[in-house]
Amino acid sequence: MAYVIGVDCGTSGTKTVLFDELGTVIASQTIEYPMYQPKNGYAEQSPEDWADAMINTIKAVLSKSGVKSDDVIGVGISGQMHGLVMLDKDGRPLRKSIIWCDQRTEAEVEQMNKIVGRKRLIEITANPALTGWTAAKILWVRNNEPEVYEKCRHILLPKDYLRYILTGEFATEVSDASGMQLLDVPNRCFSKEICDALHIDMSLLAKVYESCEVTGRVTAKAAELTGLKEGTIVVGGAGDNAAAAIGTGVASDGKAFTTIGTSGVVFAHTSDIAIDPKGRVHTCCAAVPGAWHVMGVTQGAGLSLKWFRDNFCAAEKETAKYMGVDEYYLMDKEAETVPIGAERLLYLPYLMGERTPHLDPNARGMFFGLSAMHTKKHMLRAVLEGVSYSLRDCVEVFREMDINVSDMMACGGGGSSPLWRSMLADLYNCPVKTAASKEGPALGAALLALTGAGVYSSVPEACAAVVKTDKIQQPNEAAVPVYEDYYRLYRDIYPAVKEHCARLARL
Repeated sequence: MAYVIGVDCGTSGTKTVLFDELGTVIASQTIEYPMYQPKNGYAEQSPEDWADAMINTIKAVLSKSGVKSDDVIGVGISGQMHGLVMLDKDGRPLRKSIIWCDQRTEAEVEQMNKIVGRKRLIEITANPALTGWTAAKILWVRNNEPEVYEKCRHILLPKDYLRYILTGEFATEVSDASGMQLLDVPNRCFSKEICDALHIDMSLLAKVYESCEVTGRVTAKAAELTGLKEGTIVVGGAGDNAAAAIGTGVASDGKAFTTIGTSGVVFAHTSDIAIDPKGRVHTCCAAVPGAWHVMGVTQGAGLSLKWFRDNFCAAEKETAKYMGVDEYYLMDKEAETVPIGAERLLYLPYLMGERTPHLDPNARGMFFGLSAMHTKKHMLRAVLEGVSYSLRDCVEVFREMDINVSDMMACGGGGSSPLWRSMLADLYNCPVKTAASKEGPALGAALLALTGAGVYSSVPEACAAVVKTDKIQQPNEAAVPVYEDYYRLYRDIYPAVKEHCARLARL
């Protein structure tokens, strides 16, 4: 039996999973590390922390499993996107990494729009200039820390720094590089036009590969540190959502997934590039060679339910403790007692502004239609439905772009709720499934490694062989038109109050 390792470099920690070639988990280990916030709106992490976590988790899974290093045929890495890692001429980090959720670059985003133009940025990079993405961070360092920028010889993304530790190679791959705002996404290569306009030396950037291509091999030094065999292949890997797509089998047209975590993501595969000229959704290269993915993001998905729980569900928390169940389980059961539409109560989940489809930091949440007959249960049901409507908004943008969404997977914490899955199935009007494996990004990285090692001839073939469905929620024909009426009203509410949200922000 052959084995592969999937490394997932996240924000809270790095998780390494050892799989066999059928995708069975043999051993898993996670090591956490801190995030630093030296100022309000800043977010940084130490690349050395990521490297230590990767080294020690690889060592741990090999030790726990008893699998010989000779039998590990490849390594795949997935990771948090957009983080800026700057190395000196000796390959040492020059400063902490400015990571995805850092918001310090508002001035640099304006600079990019002024120099390149918003329309041209979308045409080339498939996305509008964004504060969290890498290019604006490079400009920020140049504008604010010129002595650091002067010493920089290599620019990498978080997972690509881990690749460098394993292989000594400066390499990236198309899915993660799509989030740098420097990649020509239609042509899957760095854009000379963008780099020249922003005066970024292209020699600083890593070589670009497809996600399943071999990018290097484990060095003698890395082998000694991790317990891997020298010469073991390391493939391109993928950004976290692109890797999660592979880990849930989203590797062909019509397939998509919805993640309900703190934020919500709707992610769809497409073999033809599709770019939203309004910049409401992100288009990136997929981890499948020659394909792309489109991703809509809602800011306050699981966050809305957590906010409601923490402020209004003390009784459910207490009861759950005595019953030995999760409080969200009890909240689901309460919401199930309320009919669709929460008896004419709607919730807009814009607690943290909104990205898709409104792109408005001033958007704010609200209950619409509150009446004296409504109870906490009605509000709870409205919260679940409101988040589902916001996710349907993402699907509507996909449909405008002629992207087929007919086979939907659900993952993340919210995906474990049968009630939430039923809402999504009715609102999307397609089956909503869950994957048998919960490993997501780590499994996706491992499947890319299995493809690179030749066990499977293509990424879709690897997905078909390994990814299995657990539960399937079919849409309820009677419920679909009822939800549709409420969704149409939901869509009309925010445009009617947008100006008032802006006025509120100015008070």
